[in-house]
Amino acid sequence: MTSGNGTSPDAHPSDERRAPVPDRDRPVLVAGATGYIGRRLVGELVAEGRKVRAMARNPAKLAGEEWADVVEIVRGDVLDPASLTEAFEGVGGAYYLIHSIGGEDDWEERDRRAAANFRDAAANAGASQIIYLGGLGDDAGASLSPHLRSRHEVGRILADGAVPATELRAAVVIGSGSASFEMLRHLVEVLPAMVTPKWVETRCQPIAVRDVLAYLVGVLDEPHALGRVLEIGGPDVLTYRQMMEVFAEVEGLRRRLIVTVPVLSPSLSSRWVGLVTPLPSDLARPLIDSLVNEVVVHQPDILDIVPRDLLTYRESLEVALRRVEDLQVATTWADAELRGRNPADPLPADPDWAGGTLLGDVQEGTSTAAPHLLFATICGIGGTRGWMTGDVWWRIRGTLDRLVGGIGMRRGRRHPDDLRTGDALDFWRVEAYEQDHLLRLRAEMRLPGQAWLEWTVSPAGEGSAVTQRALFHPRGLAGRVYWLAVSPFHRVIFAPMLARLVEIAESGGHLPTTGDPDRDAV
Repeated sequence: MTSGNGTSPDAHPSDERRAPVPDRDRPVLVAGATGYIGRRLVGELVAEGRKVRAMARNPAKLAGEEWADVVEIVRGDVLDPASLTEAFEGVGGAYYLIHSIGGEDDWEERDRRAAANFRDAAANAGASQIIYLGGLGDDAGASLSPHLRSRHEVGRILADGAVPATELRAAVVIGSGSASFEMLRHLVEVLPAMVTPKWVETRCQPIAVRDVLAYLVGVLDEPHALGRVLEIGGPDVLTYRQMMEVFAEVEGLRRRLIVTVPVLSPSLSSRWVGLVTPLPSDLARPLIDSLVNEVVVHQPDILDIVPRDLLTYRESLEVALRRVEDLQVATTWADAELRGRNPADPLPADPDWAGGTLLGDVQEGTSTAAPHLLFATICGIGGTRGWMTGDVWWRIRGTLDRLVGGIGMRRGRRHPDDLRTGDALDFWRVEAYEQDHLLRLRAEMRLPGQAWLEWTVSPAGEGSAVTQRALFHPRGLAGRVYWLAVSPFHRVIFAPMLARLVEIAESGGHLPTTGDPDRDAV
């Protein structure tokens, strides 16, 4: 099933069940709207004048988007058929931008159930089209990696229903904040010389994220795209070695020395990538596994359906790097959560926690600074600015996390000042954000339990009152032992941290910068 048309055997099974082109008054559903592609796609659809319904397990993550006021944001979970029934009500086209890369051990089975649920909900609602973004790779060639094999299987499941499906298959997506872009950037910038497996000679056809978005929008309601698998790629076919060499040229770096060796296991490669780049090893591993498969376009039928002048690989790098420098990164790979609690689980402030074990370090203070200034100062923490106190301990903690396959501290932050619900912030994620009042971060490091760091700010006379809470919900004996082990360090971190934030807010709110984006390298 590489690519097909209305009569070829490679077309989706739904090809003969084509639905009429829907009325533009029907909303378009975007499942996976909080992800790297999903957030950007919603904006593109809005710009095209489409009515959009953005679906997310945690709708609060989309509240800060520029398009939030003109888009219907609904809660929905592809593993919860009841929520899908509500999300699909009255929908025309539906985008499926969900995949469990970096998920738990049963991720393939969960992807099957999720795709089947989505397919059936679309049919029950009378939707007109399902559009899915999958991965390139020849089913008839060498055995596919588990990641690509699952991508293709999801496409078949979505197509095996009453609603015609359009599957776009892409290889490496190049754009500011994409996982592939960040992996390449850090490998090239950090390592003047590297030892790599044979996969560096595998051919790939990278594509700019803006071209991916244009194709996703272009096939919506397009009769010639219904019931088809369409391969998409940029104009260049390169090996991964060539991609790294061009990246170095674009950044003005010296030519990188790349030495290949016949044996280097995917597990070792992913841990190596995890140490050098911001990507945790459980995300790097499926990406590394897929690099052994050649991913190039064999049938460029998409060019007849959505004619377009495509960016070259070099041009896409230049655009992405310029956006990074100008702080115009709209979405990043870190927008998608790899692990973590279900959004339906209780928060630390919920009464459902009564009777549970919740350990904490609570600090309170007052400030002469106005609430909005103190809150803005707090929201500027992390990234290249660091965590105000105990920087060496933060570095050590980040390094230890990466050594066991965690995310460490290198994710940084999307923007030096702006935060929104769902943003990654070093090894935390913004779980709750209320302007000038509440910021709650949830830890995504590897822990024997769940941890949060929270600030609440309120007016107090002519100034502010602030409460800082470090909370930990231990899992078993290991969790309690962990808390006891790190408690001594809390005494030299959390109280000075709050005092420093208050001091900075009272002096005008100008946070210092560490100047070291790789703070977890001890």
